[in-house]
Order: sequence, then C-alpha cells, then structure tokens
Amino acid sequence: MPERRILLLLTILTMSVCSCRQDRSHGKELRSEADLTGLTISTSAGNYFDTKYSGREDVTLFRVNSEVDGVQAVHQGIADVFVTDEVAIPKDARERLKIKLAFRGEEVFDVAFAIRKGDDKLREQLDSFIVESRADGSLDAVISHWINGTPAPPDPAPGTPSGEGPVRCVTGVNMEPVCFLGDGGEWKGMDADILRRFALWSGRPFEMKFQDLGSAILALSTGGCDAVSACLYVTEERKKSVDFTIPYYKCRPGYFVLDSGKSARLGWGERLKMNLVKEGRWKLITSGLLETLKITFLSILLGTILGVGICAMLRSRRKWLRSTANLYGGFIQGIPTLVLLLIMFYVVLADTGLSATLVAIVTFALCFAWSSGSIFNSVISSVPKGQTEAGLSLGFTPLRTFTGIVFPQALQRGLPLYAGECVSLLKSTSIVGYIAIMDLTRASDLIRSRTFDAFIPLLVITVAYFVLAWLIRLLLNLLLKK
Repeated sequence: MPERRILLLLTILTMSVCSCRQDRSHGKELRSEADLTGLTISTSAGNYFDTKYSGREDVTLFRVNSEVDGVQAVHQGIADVFVTDEVAIPKDARERLKIKLAFRGEEVFDVAFAIRKGDDKLREQLDSFIVESRADGSLDAVISHWINGTPAPPDPAPGTPSGEGPVRCVTGVNMEPVCFLGDGGEWKGMDADILRRFALWSGRPFEMKFQDLGSAILALSTGGCDAVSACLYVTEERKKSVDFTIPYYKCRPGYFVLDSGKSARLGWGERLKMNLVKEGRWKLITSGLLETLKITFLSILLGTILGVGICAMLRSRRKWLRSTANLYGGFIQGIPTLVLLLIMFYVVLADTGLSATLVAIVTFALCFAWSSGSIFNSVISSVPKGQTEAGLSLGFTPLRTFTGIVFPQALQRGLPLYAGECVSLLKSTSIVGYIAIMDLTRASDLIRSRTFDAFIPLLVITVAYFVLAWLIRLLLNLLLKK
C-alpha cells in the first residue's frame, strides 16, 4: 500500500509540473525574443541557439539531440518553446503534433555547405557551381521547389567525367524540406538536390549518408566525407573548424510552441501506416535488422576466436603473456565502447579503406575477445584439478583429457555467461550509427526524424532487440543440452 501511495503521489506531481509548464506557455502570447523570459527553451545541443541561450539567466535551456526530440519536449510539456530553423518542421507535422510557429527570429543567417579545412579545390568548385546556378535561376528554382512546391527545374548538363571518386556528402538532418530519405532510399530535399546537381555538373558520382551533426563534422575533419549539409548557419566560431562555401540560402530562426487550437490526432492504424508503410519505411527496419545481425554474429565469431587466444595467454606459464593479456583487458574495460569505435574508425583504421561495417566488426570483436576469453579462463579454472589428474592417470593425452573431461564441464558452467555476453554485444551494436551505419537503432532514428512520432519506431526496435536476444539465448541453450 505505501508503494502505491508513493507512485500515485509521483504521478500527480509529474502531471502538475507538466500542466504548469503548459499553462505558463499557453497563457503568454509569444511575439519576439523578449517574451521568452521565464520560459524553458529546448534546442539541439551544440548548435548556435545552444550557445546563444546558455548565457541568458532569464531563461532555462533544455538541450536535446535532434529536432524530433525538441518537438517532443514541447509537446509533452517539458519545454515551453523549441527553437530551430524556420523550415525545420513541415506543416503537416505541425498540425499533427499541435505545434505552431509562434514567431520568427530577427536574425538572418547565411546557409552554406561545410568543407574540410584546406580542401580549396572542392570549395572553389562548389562556389563556381553555386554562382553559375544562381545566375541561370536554377538554384532559386530548386529552393522554391522544396519550400514552396513549385515545379522542379531540369537537371544540369552532365559534366565531363572527371575520373575522381564520388562526392561523399553527409547530412546531419533528416527532415523535409532540407534533406530527407525518401521512397526507394533516395535522399531528397533542398540540400540533397543541390549537392546531387553539383555532382552531375562536375562529372562525379554522388553519395550521401546520415550522421549526427557532431559525428558528421568529425568525419569531415578526418577525411571521412567531402561535404556536410544540415542547413548550416555560417558563424565565425564554426569557421575555425571548417571552411564554408558561399551561401546558397538565407534562413531565420523559428520559435515553435504548442497550438491549443489544434486537437486532431492520428489513430493507431494511421500511425502505423505513417511510420512503417509510407515511403516504404519498413524497408529501413528490415535493412537495419540485417545489418545488426551481420555485425553481431561476425563480431561474436571473430571475438570468440580471439578470446581463445586471450584465454591461452591468461593460462600461460610465461608471466609476460599473462601480463600482456591483463593489460589488454584493462584497456578494453577502461574505455567506453563508443569512444573505442570512434577511435578505430576515425584514427586507427581511417586510412585502411575498410568499410564502416568491417571497422565495427573488428571493434566489437576486440571487446568481445576479452569478455569471452576471461569467461573461458574462469570456467576452466573452476573444474577441479583432480579431473585432469584422473584423466592423465588413465593414460589419456593432455589434449584428450581436456576435450573429453575438462571442456564438457567448463562448457556447461560457462555457456550461460557466454550467452549473456552475446546479448550484451547485440545491444552494444546500437551505437554504430555514429559511424554512419544503418543499423536497427539508426533506422528507428531516421523514421522518428521524418514522422516526429517516437513511440511506434521505438516500440518496433524494442520488440526486435528482445526477440533477437531471446533467440541467441535459445540457440545457446539448445547447444548446451546437446
């Protein structure tokens, strides 16, 4: 009974806090930045508005990871206002989420593409293309097509094949009309269209991937991509890290709040259709699932082989081998898997030409090697030495004694622990999106950023991970019974 009363009290307090925040924002008509005093503002971490409002004492700043999280913060009453680009939230999403544009900021920002420092050749080519496209009207036509719905201009005449590699672009956003993943897996939107036309104009293939903006800038600085697009504002602070092309668009901040006049909400059937059926978004889930399975099982296989070696080193009579294995274990245990993954991708294996998937497999295998190797060593040590001595006294060779007497007992004791590590590895693969791999979690992120609906995509991948973990344990348990 006391637990129920405490739970009820916490629920009432939570609802009261949310209602207070909602009432506070609804009762105050916002027309300018001066009206933000006393309110909670949500914005994406690390962007211009984060820097701007973190220095104001009259507002409370609530940082989020993406536009969809910022919208959800306002929609759920965690924040009063969400500030981002004025074109960031499509009209249909605003109506569905009961969000409205309260006002536009007074500042006007130049929007450009980010280029790696020192890559003057690509920057000059992009600048020339932007100047030429603006002169013939095609640039304005592309922007108007995606923002105002006017007809799209024809593609430029293909340039002479340069023989160079593709123009490798990374987008930090997946939102209409800036840049979004459309039907058939093709990137569309204002930024994607301009960069695609540039690649055609320069006689080079075009590639685009999605990464968080921070990871995208890191990829740019280490040579992992050629250009970054995310409706990026040109600021003096950003110029210290990257170069910018000449501006191709001007944008103002948009301040979004709840719209109390909207009440229509989608039913479950419509939400399922929007999240899984529209634009073939279920294909993102299936391709992400296959990528997760590939990384998980190959990492387990390679990590198990390496783990046998780690176990042999731990059980070696040579002290330097045992010390080396323990030093390796301390290194693996002391570094977060995400940090190790980024180091492997952007530093250690950056110039090897390995794909992001192979880098992820190697990284997770190195982590799993220590986990499996230490398990192997522990369970082998747990078998009484008398078992080995008995086998040898019966005339068995050391190898026959191990495989016929020690190993079966060790396997029975260690397999449940090994299964737990396999499941942990499966869950750890959810971070591979940081190096632009389209896994199960990243697929969910892409769907959420397009539909602004968090529940359905997260529910789908939750069920998927649960089923995969259950299957791993089931297969290993069947092996144990045999």
